[in-house]
Amino acid sequence: MVISIASGTTILSHVNDSGFWLVGKYLGLTEIQTLKSWTVMETIIALGGFAFALLFSFFV
Repeated sequence: MVISIASGTTILSHVNDSGFWLVGKYLGLTEIQTLKSWTVMETIIALGGFAFALLFSFFV
């Protein structure tokens, strides 16, 4: 349950996440470019975590 909750909250952490600003500044991206790449990355992480939690629930 913890993994699925954490995956759900990961998908919407944009401008209030310090990692968002660090990635943008270190890579020299504009806010729009960072938002586009951050949204794709966070969505992949969240869906991967949800898939893992779903598969794990079948075995436990």
